[in-house]
Amino acid sequence: MKVEIITIGDEILSGHTLNTNAAFIGKALSDLQLDVNRVCVVGDNKEDILNEFKVAFENANIVLVSGGLGPTHDDITKKCIVDFFETELVINEEVLNDIKGFFKKRNRKITQVNEDQALVPVGAKVIRNSQGTAPGIWIEKDKKVFVSMPGVPHEMRTMMEDSVIPMLQDMLPEKKVIRKVFSLLTNGIGESTLFEKLGNLDELLDGSKMAFLPNQFGVKMRMTIHGKDDEEITNKKSEIEQKIRTLVGRYIYGKDEELLEEVVAKLLIERGLTVSVAESCTGGLISARLTNVSGSSAFYERGLITYSNGAKYELLHVSEDIIANKGAVSLDVAQQMANSVRSISGTDIGLSATGIMGPTGATQDKPIGTVYIGLADDKVCTAKEFHFGDDRLLNKDRTSQAALEMLRRYLLGIPYDE
Repeated sequence: MKVEIITIGDEILSGHTLNTNAAFIGKALSDLQLDVNRVCVVGDNKEDILNEFKVAFENANIVLVSGGLGPTHDDITKKCIVDFFETELVINEEVLNDIKGFFKKRNRKITQVNEDQALVPVGAKVIRNSQGTAPGIWIEKDKKVFVSMPGVPHEMRTMMEDSVIPMLQDMLPEKKVIRKVFSLLTNGIGESTLFEKLGNLDELLDGSKMAFLPNQFGVKMRMTIHGKDDEEITNKKSEIEQKIRTLVGRYIYGKDEELLEEVVAKLLIERGLTVSVAESCTGGLISARLTNVSGSSAFYERGLITYSNGAKYELLHVSEDIIANKGAVSLDVAQQMANSVRSISGTDIGLSATGIMGPTGATQDKPIGTVYIGLADDKVCTAKEFHFGDDRLLNKDRTSQAALEMLRRYLLGIPYDE
């Protein structure tokens, strides 16, 4: 069964907006064992959109479109759908009520332009939008499926998860061979070193496949397993995971879409421990990630952003002599930051980060990407040196990830000596 993904919008073609929608849709289809044959980006041009609809509908069994369903003049996808399928638009009362409710909840005045979003093509199934005002459209013709969704990522994702995926599942034939994908997430080890530690992959995987997917948060190991039923898949998955954990288990912090902050939060809650954070180079990112987790008030007490040397003196009582002799970016300062924030806040653990994010601030001894992360409890105060890359924003992500990983290993009693 052939599938095509079309994303619509001048902003994607120009590079001002990343095409995250196509990636999300592609992964969702892969989980359904549907292989995408083609991904296309089209600008806000009627002729180009209609041409792509024609190509896609001729060559694919399923066409998924995102973008161009909004209320403004450049949102022309719905008009193109009407022309392509030779139909017309009519008001859908359920959608209109959804839109009115959306505006009432936010205490905003609804306009005619917004009400016009309740116009849907005759003959189409309406996909309700719980996150916005533009409904999705599902059209079946010539034993093929055409789906159009909003381009706003969180609206599209919710629509895919709540409606489109279940509707596709209902129409797909039963598979004789099942394919499942699962991932193990690592941090603190490079892709090449990870590859070497795993050894002979053919023996390890026994017919399954593995891909190494590195990013600023670590390396994802994605496994694809085939089997005749769920039991066989589960057994193969367990066997492969056990082998991998035996070889590199200390570096594995989670599975699939799990976030490191979620893993750390769970460990802190289970152990009844609290943490406070002192940040310099990350500007509050570590604290932001910890407090992104629902229920973080159970383990997170406070965070201090001590960006300047003055803030480190005044708020954390870091020694002026140490900063003068060792520098604000040093093991000693990271240790004092972690110990001070723990002492001031009365938490079980203090975590800290200080570093040079770039592109300025480097010295001969401390290049861009030099980072020190500290951790203190009532018995131990330690710090570790890291060296990341040259990109400022990536370095902030990497530092926050390394700090959370250092905390994870501390909570599990895993030495962080690499």
